[in-house]
Amino acid sequence: MNTNYLKLSDELQKQIINDRKENKINPYAFKDENILRRDMNKDKATIWRPAFVRDIEKTMHIPYYNRYSDKTQVFSLYKNDDISRRAFHVQLVSRIARNIGKVLNLNIDLIEAIALAHDIGHTPFGHGGERILSEIYHENTGRYFNHNVHSVRVLDKLSNQNISLQVLDGVLCHNGELEQKKYKPCTLNGFKEFDEKTNKCYIDEKYISSLLPSTLEGCVVRVSDIIAYLGKDRQDAQRLHILENERIFKKNKMGNTNSEIINNLSVNIIQNSYGKNYLQMDKEVYEALKWGKKENYELIYEDSKVTKDYEKNIKPMLFGIYNKFLKDLKNKNTNSLIYRHHIKYVENFSKFKYNDTDPNDIVVDFIASMTDDYFIDLHEYLFPKSKYKVKYIGYFE
Repeated sequence: MNTNYLKLSDELQKQIINDRKENKINPYAFKDENILRRDMNKDKATIWRPAFVRDIEKTMHIPYYNRYSDKTQVFSLYKNDDISRRAFHVQLVSRIARNIGKVLNLNIDLIEAIALAHDIGHTPFGHGGERILSEIYHENTGRYFNHNVHSVRVLDKLSNQNISLQVLDGVLCHNGELEQKKYKPCTLNGFKEFDEKTNKCYIDEKYISSLLPSTLEGCVVRVSDIIAYLGKDRQDAQRLHILENERIFKKNKMGNTNSEIINNLSVNIIQNSYGKNYLQMDKEVYEALKWGKKENYELIYEDSKVTKDYEKNIKPMLFGIYNKFLKDLKNKNTNSLIYRHHIKYVENFSKFKYNDTDPNDIVVDFIASMTDDYFIDLHEYLFPKSKYKVKYIGYFE
């Protein structure tokens, strides 16, 4: 297989080496001492646990972090240990983002904290599950569900961990579905403005597409999210025989294989961003990225092998579970699993109280927290005679 790997220009490599010898700092990197928390009297940095290291460790010890390992990235309903789950995706985003951030001399701890946290509010069954949950949530409340907004809710409210504004902002603004040629951080003037932006995402369906992170570190994670899934989804699709090989994709400067895409996009961003207060790709690579995403949608994400069970089975199953638990909450049925497996669970690990919370939000919190397998087993438990069943494609099929 012919590969096409870009590399940094000799001139830039020499500049980077020289800057490192002279211990030059990046004036646009976020400084630890400027961190903001809701309670600034808690979680103070120490030598052995710096500011954003505390957020990394807080995130990793939230019980929901474990659930990444059984949440689908793209390909639901396949028994195959070699395809990506969300746990691997967030690790890959973190690795790519730290590689880019290291060369640009940014705050690596902040990058890692955003990357590891960015999908913690994601639903089971990937973006298909997210779309269905948003549909039913909107029918009941007029509000929209987005996984990045819900990740903020998990980190900031449900887990009650005093996560920093800079990490929350990076998570809120990470939307990897929206690529840009240039990412320049926007100004963020504190938690009041952040809360207003977060709340607007629930009521204005288009507002979320206007969000940009307030730090260069957040911008790095946002573009790394795209880099992480673009080639890996192609690799996974080949392993599942949805695609024959990467040769069906248009050959361009970005490359076709996972390794080419990760290398070439990372190199191009570094080449065009070093020493600047923004991230940027050149026009050719940016157009290749846009085209590559289009190809992924046409050849992978919209393939009937990937989508067929969402409308037929998962959607009615999700509606059934949602309505069952909404009824249980309204009837104050404390024997319901939503009390035993969710409300009490959250109260035990975070002391968060659901006082005066809309029952729809409680149901959404519960469903979004579920892993794929839990969702399937739960539906069978609640509706043993249901005609809706999910059948995995097995190891030997």
